[in-house]
Amino acid sequence: MKLTSAIIALFAAQTAAFAPQPSFSPRSALSPLSSATIADIVAREILDSRGNPTVEVDMTLSDGAVHRASVPSGASTGAYEAVELRDGGDRYLGKGVLKAVENVNTSIKSKVLGMDPTDQRGIDDAMLSLDGTPNKASLGANAILGVSLAASKAGASVKGVPLYQHYADLAGNSQKKFTMPVPCFNVINGGSHAGNKLAFQEYFVIPTGASSFSEAMQIGCEVYHTLGKIIKSKFGGDATLIGDEGGFAPPCDNREGCELIMEAVKKAGYEGKCTIGLDVAASEFKVKGKDEYDLDFKYDGNIISGTELGDLYQSLAADFPIVTVEDPFDEDDWENWSKFTTKNKQQFQVVGDDLTVTNPTKITRAIEEGSCTCLLLKVNQIGTITESIDAVKMAKKAGWGIMTSHRSGETEDTYIADLAVGLCTGQIKTGAPCRSERLAKYNQLLRIEEELGVENVDFAGEGFRTTSWMGE
Repeated sequence: MKLTSAIIALFAAQTAAFAPQPSFSPRSALSPLSSATIADIVAREILDSRGNPTVEVDMTLSDGAVHRASVPSGASTGAYEAVELRDGGDRYLGKGVLKAVENVNTSIKSKVLGMDPTDQRGIDDAMLSLDGTPNKASLGANAILGVSLAASKAGASVKGVPLYQHYADLAGNSQKKFTMPVPCFNVINGGSHAGNKLAFQEYFVIPTGASSFSEAMQIGCEVYHTLGKIIKSKFGGDATLIGDEGGFAPPCDNREGCELIMEAVKKAGYEGKCTIGLDVAASEFKVKGKDEYDLDFKYDGNIISGTELGDLYQSLAADFPIVTVEDPFDEDDWENWSKFTTKNKQQFQVVGDDLTVTNPTKITRAIEEGSCTCLLLKVNQIGTITESIDAVKMAKKAGWGIMTSHRSGETEDTYIADLAVGLCTGQIKTGAPCRSERLAKYNQLLRIEEELGVENVDFAGEGFRTTSWMGE
């Protein structure tokens, strides 16, 4: 009888861990805080969407509730990202995370037991103090982030509010309405995400002309499936094999990628409602030590200068409705970043990813040098919820846009959907409308939009670059 009860309790806890957020009337008075504290933490090694190990954390509170979070992992990672602790050796080809798991189950657990889960900054600061390094190299950013994410979910639960509301509270976002982000669908893959010759890593379809998030999802899905049919007819069935983030990988060049998208948009009947975005990930094909970039870095070699690369982007933007360009230059090529952004910042958004790595120190320099106009928010680049919110507030104060982002190695966790809404980022990229780990985030946003109701939300739409400042 005791065994049966234990099994039922365990099943209930596991089912609740990824359950949809509770219904909540936005901006209503919060329930009195419970006295629940962190009673236990258990980490384990699970697998991400690429079949590589990652960290999952279960946080149990003193009231018996269990809250689960899992950590994503990138493929094209910036050199200045917080350290993702891997085991090395032969197991999982060196990518095991048992050391990070052990750090959670021992030293981090001992540090945070008994703490109030609503005290996000206190929990995160305690882990940073314990680690003692500037880049989380001791405990591992993947270990620290797993606990930070689980704590944020626990904090929301204790307050009796949805996760997006809790993130808004932590950031000081007191806007009367929440903002639903514009989805940026990665429909064509190249770079390190695909085996084709295409140097640019991602091409986005962005339904900026939609009237709601749900309409944007419909448009994105229809354009994506239309694009698949076009690619199959032009290049054969092999070209519709998908990359890490669900995008197709046709044997096209940089200009043809834009042409294919525009053909699909027109054929699907959404001309005028969709724009294009690029994630170049130029650090992947920078020629080391020279002002040169190799556009055929995966094959023969096609070397151009930084200025010529900037001219290529401008040429594409002149012929296609490109509204955002991410990582147009190498993470250390500050001179080309600043020149390019100064010249083009009115025409389209320039997004810092490898350049800024969601790190306040890097963001400060980029603001001072006018290097970009948008922050790519990747929580695992910095390693805690608190530092991520600080980075967003700093970027918003500078007048930047914010694009919330997944990683190429994802899990079924949906926290970035709530983060995008709670922090009023106005933009989110989490892959093509394909692969369940990508759709999990989009589906969570559909739930949030439904839960809030049309009267309580704005859709960022064409104003995605200038979503309202969240406040101090």
